Amino acid sequence: MSVRAALAAGGIVRAFPTPRGPLRVLTGVDLEVAAGEVVAVTGPSGSGKSTLLHILGGMDRPDAGAVWWNDLEVTALGPSAVARERGRRVGFVFQAHHLLPELSALENLLVPGAIYGLDVRGAARRLLAAIGLEGRGDAYPNVLSGGERQRLAVARALVLRPGLLLADEPTGSLDRDNADSLFDLLVRLAREAGTATVAVTHDLTLVRRCDRVLRLLRGKLAAEEVARS
Repeated sequence: MSVRAALAAGGIVRAFPTPRGPLRVLTGVDLEVAAGEVVAVTGPSGSGKSTLLHILGGMDRPDAGAVWWNDLEVTALGPSAVARERGRRVGFVFQAHHLLPELSALENLLVPGAIYGLDVRGAARRLLAAIGLEGRGDAYPNVLSGGERQRLAVARALVLRPGLLLADEPTGSLDRDNADSLFDLLVRLAREAGTATVAVTHDLTLVRRCDRVLRLLRGKLAAEEVARS
């Protein structure tokens, strides 16, 4: 495992208790993602994709193994230190946008900066333009379309220029055209910012945009060949 990668994970094991004994979901996952690289993770439902993403993002701890964000060994930190570092180093995009309905589009983008006492107004306005919402910073989420809300969620995840972006089925609630547009935007912004990105998706149309595709099966990751369009 190379700590020079923007994201590195080695020997990740995670099991959950069941009445019949521990259910081993991850049985030794190894992964490295370079800065600016976009990696898709596929696999059947229940294979542990979201569990893996939560561990990579410091929201869950593995039973064994280590996770590094650049030179920081996340799994060696306590919960409060992980939470503090995660806010600055990792952006998240989920199937649900989780925007704050009482805040405008621009105000939603300013929230991450406000948490850390940072002025990100310039970055927020540039991202509004990049996602096609220039001039709509005063609009509230309830007047935006589903695709617009999800694009805003991507921008919020990137406003602090994190080294790592994790996306869990980010297009799952969108129609085909909006899904294609949203994923293209996510990939483009991540590459431009040099952000290492791991996206969980079952959509083979989308994974063709990624640099690599990995399949999670029986608790391990393996490279998967996908025909490029």
